Amino acid sequence: MRFGCHPARPIVQESEYDMAVSVREPQRAAGVGIRSIGVCIPENEVTNEQIVERFDTSDAWMRERLGIFGRRVAGSDEFTSDLALGAFRDACERAGVDPESIDLLICCTATPDHMIPAVAAMVLRKAHIQGVPGFDVNAGGCAGGVFGLDTGHKYIASGQYNRVAVVVADTVAQLNDPEDRTQHAIFGDGAACYLLERCSDSPGIGHSLLRTDPERYFTAFVERGSTEGGANRFSGSNMLRMEAKGVKRFALEVIPDFAHEVAKAGNTTLDNVKMIITHQANPGLVRQLIDGLGQPADKTVIVADRIGNTSGSSMVIALAEAERTGKLEPGDTVLLLGFGGGMSYGGTVVHWCDDTNFSDKREW
Repeated sequence: MRFGCHPARPIVQESEYDMAVSVREPQRAAGVGIRSIGVCIPENEVTNEQIVERFDTSDAWMRERLGIFGRRVAGSDEFTSDLALGAFRDACERAGVDPESIDLLICCTATPDHMIPAVAAMVLRKAHIQGVPGFDVNAGGCAGGVFGLDTGHKYIASGQYNRVAVVVADTVAQLNDPEDRTQHAIFGDGAACYLLERCSDSPGIGHSLLRTDPERYFTAFVERGSTEGGANRFSGSNMLRMEAKGVKRFALEVIPDFAHEVAKAGNTTLDNVKMIITHQANPGLVRQLIDGLGQPADKTVIVADRIGNTSGSSMVIALAEAERTGKLEPGDTVLLLGFGGGMSYGGTVVHWCDDTNFSDKREW
């Protein structure tokens, strides 16, 4: 399997309905579907051997405890907007649509190129797209794959937009504490892009359940440093702070019950969905979570073993992997689970569409 910003194949809620009525066609149900997913991963790979050279750790610990043997990390000249642009272009190419045909671009990120303007504005600038609005969503990092999807879904469901690109992108490895071996072993950088449109004859994206537990705010957060004397709270470096045991407890104690709630909201059960795709905190934790849900290991997809935990995009990259390797086919249902800093978490059930469910017509 090959990774990179250049397109590679393969890589590596109940539904809301709009009723469209035509004098020439019978009434049909329309949902909002995922037409394509684009992915962009840095070419630079940091191996376990390189981590061992820097820290008091071992390849065996990373493989056996975390399940990771490699991670992709952006170079000094690669920014969040570069990865976002690569994923956006990949999504458009896979759908066979002109990038300028989108009506809205949303970027879900916690690592913007600059505090202002939005990364979405930079992506539009680099794509040479004019006349299209763009804005950012900060969903607390790793939960972004669901929060961003829900945001884009609602904009299309409003009837005001027909084609929305939702890019989930982060260069989170740049926030690693220089002295924290676990962070360097876990995190990588990456981006993925949902291309959303209204779909016919399919519920598409289901009703999302979104939650935030503010009591766990400091379980995983990015601390902003300050200049000497603390005169400017917006200056200084940003550094990831994470209570690893707290994240693990949250994933294994809170997410299982929540997963059943999400399935129920989607009028299904965990046993009946084809796939369960979760945030890739680390492969070991993903496997424990799926096992705790009473589901077989082959009902999920793991990509963090090769690219690391890429924050919000990790779940979306895993979803793309499921589709491109044939594990997810048109008509299947997939349950998505994202969780991260805040602690924020979300989930939805998606009915997978194919090309016949979409129309390139700008009007419905």
